[in-house]
Amino acid sequence: MLKYLKKYWYFCLLAPLFMVGEVAMDLLQPDLMAKIVDEGVLKSDISLIISVGIRMILTVMIGGLFGILCGVFANLAAQGFGNDLRKDLFSKIMHLSFQQTDKISVGSLVTRLTNDVTQVQNMVMMAVRGFVRNTVMFAGGIFMLYRQSPKFALVAACGLPFVVVTVTFFLRKTAPLFKVVQKKLDGVNQIMQENIAGARVVKAYVKEEYELARFDQGNAELCEKNLKVQSLLAFMSPCMNIVLNLCVVAVILIGGYTAREGGSITPGHTMAAITYLAQILHGVTFMANIFQIFSRAKASAERINEVLDSPNVITDGVGAEEQEVKGAVEFRNVSFAYPGSEGHCVLEEISFKILPGETFAIIGSTGSGKSTLVNLIPRFYDVTAGEILVDGINVKDYELTALRDKIAIVLQKAELYSRSIEENIRWGKKDADPWEIKKAAQIAHADDFICEKSYGYYTPVTEGGHSLSGGQKQRISIARAMLKEHDILILDDSTSALDLKTEAAFHKALGEQSGKATRIMIAQRISSIQGADRILVLDNGRIAAIGTHKELLKQSEIYRDIYNSQMKEGSEAE
Repeated sequence: MLKYLKKYWYFCLLAPLFMVGEVAMDLLQPDLMAKIVDEGVLKSDISLIISVGIRMILTVMIGGLFGILCGVFANLAAQGFGNDLRKDLFSKIMHLSFQQTDKISVGSLVTRLTNDVTQVQNMVMMAVRGFVRNTVMFAGGIFMLYRQSPKFALVAACGLPFVVVTVTFFLRKTAPLFKVVQKKLDGVNQIMQENIAGARVVKAYVKEEYELARFDQGNAELCEKNLKVQSLLAFMSPCMNIVLNLCVVAVILIGGYTAREGGSITPGHTMAAITYLAQILHGVTFMANIFQIFSRAKASAERINEVLDSPNVITDGVGAEEQEVKGAVEFRNVSFAYPGSEGHCVLEEISFKILPGETFAIIGSTGSGKSTLVNLIPRFYDVTAGEILVDGINVKDYELTALRDKIAIVLQKAELYSRSIEENIRWGKKDADPWEIKKAAQIAHADDFICEKSYGYYTPVTEGGHSLSGGQKQRISIARAMLKEHDILILDDSTSALDLKTEAAFHKALGEQSGKATRIMIAQRISSIQGADRILVLDNGRIAAIGTHKELLKQSEIYRDIYNSQMKEGSEAE
């Protein structure tokens, strides 16, 4: 991740430089205080006390200025680093295939994008500020302590090994737990995300208490792991304080004994030594906290890199030349199994052609593979075997953008965003003028209900589109697809929430369009597709039959069963 810091190298250089200045001012303070005690207080020299006191005030002010500048530059580096990393991570998440997002989970991706990036960002802040401060404070404190007396430096040298052993012991115990804590946080975020998104279902089934218990369990596991980490770290500080206090006692004893014997160590030297010793050992203690932050950030960095370094499962092809034929689709011996399904194929040996401009429908029982089949055309997943051709070219040879620009798709679950109705429709074509947006809405039979809204097309849509009915959301999604320029239109059971009259009016408006594109429709209702040029019947991932509505009524027992169950032996069957 160092590449994200290269852009801010000057901030990373300036922050430590100003921190060195701040520490230098801090290290001067005890020496000046020793001078006040030995030469001012003990000799009753008021003028020296005042002059040295003024110097102490000035050093504090200069140190404070250096500290402020260090904080500013450290924040600029850390915030810039975090901003760039978060953007790259989000971009990578947006380009992950469905296969990869299914594997990682939404809750985990949210945690990595927020909490994990924050942990790494804090590490950068500590590296350019806290780490530099305590390293310089340690080295400078040892030097200044030696200046007071080599005996005092010896006391520090005796205490440091105990501090290092203590820090190493506790960090080795806690480091593996940080990754566990982040995984538990993933679980909590996943539960929270599912319940917020599915709040209506939870309330409808009166499952609030059940979901609360589920959240409590996940939260309790997170708290348990956090408590274990913090409990281990809580022992570290008292152990460090014991070593510090023993060293202080040793300094006082050595200073007192030497002064009594008439040695070179003065009371001022002893006071300064105690302060330096406290600075050194507190610096080591703080360094231990920094190493704790580094350990936590290391676990977070590994989780972030797992996403950033994940290879693109769906990659661009070499690029396909523009074809005169527009909207032709062909499946050649296509089989598909979802990753992790242990080779169980959802689709097997699928072969058929869709002609340009044809209206092609797909029907079958639930779980027969209808949605999976159309998801392979824009390469949401790649086929396990066989190949799919669009306009005579294998979809794997297209650049992804070029392939998906040819296709407009409306999913069964309408996805809307927290912005106006007009902006949601405009997703299909960013430079569309108001008339184009209105025309697309009229084709989708959404214009009437939109105009009845208080703000018309500028009516805001709440998160997830909860301010609209299911049918309204589907019609806005259809309008968005109709606005987009496309050669192939895929309607994946996208009219399931519409009443029969509205659905029939939509299909009529769709058929009246000039420049007719190829249409692939998935439906559960035969009434939605019986006007299609051809209908494919899927059964357990295999093609059971292909033909027109009338042909299938005669030739396909599965199609007749579906028809009779829906039409109740209607007159047309007769």
